[in-house]
Amino acid sequence: MEEKPKLLEQVRQKIRFRHYSRRTEKSYVHWIKRFLIFNGMRHPLEMGAREVEAYLSHLANEKRVSPSTQNQALSALLFLYKQVLRVELPWLTDLDRAKRPKRIPIVLTRSEIGKILGFMHGTNKLIASLLYGSGLRLMEGLRLRVKDIDFEYQ
Repeated sequence: MEEKPKLLEQVRQKIRFRHYSRRTEKSYVHWIKRFLIFNGMRHPLEMGAREVEAYLSHLANEKRVSPSTQNQALSALLFLYKQVLRVELPWLTDLDRAKRPKRIPIVLTRSEIGKILGFMHGTNKLIASLLYGSGLRLMEGLRLRVKDIDFEYQ
């Protein structure tokens, strides 16, 4: 008789089956581990929406995580219950949502960007210049290949 894989291995298998990125896999496994530790290592089938709400509220209130971090943890737990355990959780209504701080975006002038790039050298300067000039995200810039660049168009 074949032994069923452990819970976190099941999570990894389901994520890989759906072709999620390695970073998503790492993140989801991290949040699921933290959820289990928070609830005294009880199996998720013994828990439900109340424990998920309590954990996410704990993240918002005690840990003071950002709303995007709380949403990432929520997505990981919803994936665990829906995709791995095949349990539908009722909509989480009593959840304390993390508050997004009010920030005014800082926009650097061209001269400020020039000064920053002036302090950089080599690969770091190249990547920073590409990111600034093209609007690419960090991982997009780092994953660029020569074949992705149109040298004739500059």
